[in-house]
Amino acid sequence: MADEPLDASPPAPSAAAAADGVSSSSAPAPAPALRPRREAFEHGLLPIPKLVFPEATQTQTLAQLKERLAPGGARVGAAALAEALQIPAEQAALALGTLAAVLPTEDPALGEDGAGEADLRDVLLFLYIQSYKRLVPRGHKDSPVVADVWPSTSAFDGCLSALSPIQFIRCNSRRFMPSQVDEEAHQLSYLQKHMANILTLLADSVDGEGDDSMVLTMETFEHLGFLIHFSEGTPLSQAASFFANSDPDMPAAPVPAALVHDWILQHIASTLEFMAEKSSAKENSLQNASDPDVTMSDAVTNTRIHSSSPTGTSAPNNPGYYRNTTFVEGFSRTSVVKQASDMKGHSIKVLNCHDSVIYILAPLKYATVYGSSDTTIVLGAIGKVVKVEHCERVQIIAASKRICIANCRECTFYLGVNHQPLIVGDNHKLQVAPFNTYYPQLGEHLAQVGVDPNVNKWDQPFVLGVVDPHDSLSHPAGVSDVQAESATCLDPDLFTNFLIPSWFEPQGPTKYNPFTLPEVYWASQRKKHASLEDIQKNIRELEIDDNRKKELACALHAQFKDWLYASGNIRQLYCLQGE
Repeated sequence: MADEPLDASPPAPSAAAAADGVSSSSAPAPAPALRPRREAFEHGLLPIPKLVFPEATQTQTLAQLKERLAPGGARVGAAALAEALQIPAEQAALALGTLAAVLPTEDPALGEDGAGEADLRDVLLFLYIQSYKRLVPRGHKDSPVVADVWPSTSAFDGCLSALSPIQFIRCNSRRFMPSQVDEEAHQLSYLQKHMANILTLLADSVDGEGDDSMVLTMETFEHLGFLIHFSEGTPLSQAASFFANSDPDMPAAPVPAALVHDWILQHIASTLEFMAEKSSAKENSLQNASDPDVTMSDAVTNTRIHSSSPTGTSAPNNPGYYRNTTFVEGFSRTSVVKQASDMKGHSIKVLNCHDSVIYILAPLKYATVYGSSDTTIVLGAIGKVVKVEHCERVQIIAASKRICIANCRECTFYLGVNHQPLIVGDNHKLQVAPFNTYYPQLGEHLAQVGVDPNVNKWDQPFVLGVVDPHDSLSHPAGVSDVQAESATCLDPDLFTNFLIPSWFEPQGPTKYNPFTLPEVYWASQRKKHASLEDIQKNIRELEIDDNRKKELACALHAQFKDWLYASGNIRQLYCLQGE
């Protein structure tokens, strides 16, 4: 799903040019592309029923909420939000913490962790998009062909079966899945439909009649940056002529909300038209292309791969449309290493990987792991949110501020997290354990993104309900009132440290795991170490001839090999051999 970059900007809409005071006879300069902020939609949705309002009454309900909260001032804390929405205090705190994690810039009054008070306008925008529904995957056209490669008893039957990593590899199923462009167009269309209601919620009422009675200040207009932004990084107020070049000492006068609405819709329509044209051209090119997105020669750039027959794509070098995201997609029986120098932007997406080891050794803000199985994924330092969704039998080793786990089965999470792991959706047989690895630059990366290694809430999961109202994929019937399955703590006797190969920069200040290991896990490690020393001592003291020593060595080797295969660590051994 690492789609073709859309670097070029759409042509400036003529109506927008007229609104901005540009003569129709002059050739308008290319307009910057208006995009949705994907972080808000990908990491900012919570499956809390009382945050999701029916569309028919959504605007009215939020307007009443605004009136209820406004007397308390322009800021909203967790206690006030909990009382206004009639939700538990911990859910209100979770909402503000999630809002803090997806704001485009840090709000000092709210704080990075959401422990303070949020701007009421940001709260309204956050609550409004809780009604968003994710894009529905297109049906697979050849399901009988792939029916035997993904267990029929899987938790991911139905629509999700098309997202199986093995199907993805054998049948090129990505063309039946929503692409990144599809999802972004869907988000833009949602904003296009709801922008009038959103602006009504944000606008101030003044004396007057009709559309001119509702106005937006420049400060309020900038809060729309929570939902939309320009791909070139231009601030919203600088892109709109009605606020551009305003004197900081003399703020621009408020403008009619109707004018802002027209300006936004014109830019959204222009972007959607441009995206449709690019998608149409891409679909036409697929008729003669086996890989619709990127060639393998492009895929392996800046990516260390250990495999006799690598399969997959990675698109870290596309400079335009996805400049803020690095993709690692579709790898099978492969090892992949990504370091800070390989990253393009502040986000990583690991998609549809199978039977692989993925090392993401870089400081980032966001990370997504989706649709993968039988894979170990190391996420070095994530300053905002990690989301793991629709995965099966994966091991996630992550150091991050927050993590959200949704619709996963038989997965183990080795965590260094500053906040409670959020568990939502339909999960089965999840295990959590303390963080268990390090690499030379880990300490520096943690400091860079603000993750505190002295705080680790790996064993305090926060569990929400089974059904996610935002998820368009099918869920088992009749489970809406059933509590989601939590995670159990990994048996200390099964806990092992994970060794990251030193392929690059073997020297660095971090010499050990920066997260403190709980005593019960330390005791288990010491016990294993002592047992190993005893075995080594006993072997050395055995008085046996060379032939018996060879037989013993072969037996140990065979047992070790069997353990490697049974534990899934054989891929890790291949990585270590590649040093």
